[in-house]
Amino acid sequence: MKIIIAGAGEVGFHLAKLLSYESQDITLIDTNKESLSYAEGHLDIRVLKGDATSISVLKDARVSQSDLVIGVTASETTNITLCMLAKQLGSKRTIARISNTEFVEYKDQIAFTELGIDELISPEELAAAEIQLLLNQSAFNDTYEFEQGLLIMVGVSLPKGAPFIGKMVKEAARVFPELHFMPIALQRRGTQFTLIPRGDTVFMEEDQVYFITDRKGVDELYKLTGKKKEEIRNIMILGGSKVGVKAARDLCDKRFNVKLIEKDKNKAFEIADMLPNALVINGDCRNVELLEEESLESMDAFIAVTGNSETNIMSCLVAKSKHIKKTIALVENMDYFQLSHSIGVDTLINKKLLAANNIFRHIRKGEVVALTRLNNLNAEILEFVVNASSEVNGELIKELDFPREAIIGGVIREDLGIIALGDFRIQQGDRVVVCCLPSAIPKVEKLFL
Repeated sequence: MKIIIAGAGEVGFHLAKLLSYESQDITLIDTNKESLSYAEGHLDIRVLKGDATSISVLKDARVSQSDLVIGVTASETTNITLCMLAKQLGSKRTIARISNTEFVEYKDQIAFTELGIDELISPEELAAAEIQLLLNQSAFNDTYEFEQGLLIMVGVSLPKGAPFIGKMVKEAARVFPELHFMPIALQRRGTQFTLIPRGDTVFMEEDQVYFITDRKGVDELYKLTGKKKEEIRNIMILGGSKVGVKAARDLCDKRFNVKLIEKDKNKAFEIADMLPNALVINGDCRNVELLEEESLESMDAFIAVTGNSETNIMSCLVAKSKHIKKTIALVENMDYFQLSHSIGVDTLINKKLLAANNIFRHIRKGEVVALTRLNNLNAEILEFVVNASSEVNGELIKELDFPREAIIGGVIREDLGIIALGDFRIQQGDRVVVCCLPSAIPKVEKLFL
């Protein structure tokens, strides 16, 4: 695919890096010469200095031949204008990064596609949604919903004494005759290798395991992983960033008790007017005494989303020392993100990764309607729609020539999430959730074309 990315900032560079690994034809546009020089020196891509809304620059980037144009500059206006121009100049598909979350909320009322924008991506909206999902499944450190929760992916680190420990996958499955979950990926403690579990794979203490399940299976997984489902009502949010305000608003709408701490006095008053159902406190979030005065110990969850990754991590560690049930830290530094399982914070979230995941499904072949990359694991989960021409159409799962580096986690059929085993026959219209390692992606894509 020929892909044009406008914006060599953190999201744009991270996306260009992921796509260049897959040998895509990438052109990166930015006005900052230093950012482009760094990208050109580290990635196998073409760089172009100039304004992404300049028609001559877009023509120089061969926009008329492009399969996808992605606007991820810091300017929402630039991204929207770029997509409108690119579509009229012949680009097949466009994606714009936005910061105004209202655009996403009202996208059904405003025909953005008629303006030339096929997809809107809001990293802040994605981060706020991720926070809400994590709080709903409080014992798990990673989660993702397919089709509004018909199938759910959850990630968990197996604690000492969990009933799973020492058992093979097929042995663990026998505990519940009506199987409502499927292990799809696993990483051993202290390793960087991702395994696709098979029947004879043995679960070990502190394995990071990812499961696909339906709503019934979530309760089974709580029992089998030795985790306790904690009720979360009282939440403290650190930082009045866009993510913090959006998360606070969403949580207030769900009747959570929310306290938000913001350092800037004027901003704190503005947020208080915006969020009448939240208690907004003006204070320095690095002040442990302030946190204690505001009843930190009585909180069920602590979410740190200031603009400083170190502050977020350290604040969450303070909260963890007070036995807070769930801690979530927003981090920008990908190096910190790699340490999430050993750093002591329940979950780290990263806007760049969330945005890249959302954009990535447009690059995959076959009709991909959802994609997520697993935290710290070298694996992707894709949701494919089965077409009449797909090789898998009408086939039993056990008879498919499916690569060993991939596994079918579940199937969504007629608004029903199904944990599909070997004797399940795939049909046209099914939405099939597949977990695969990078080496298996081309073969899996071919099966669903």
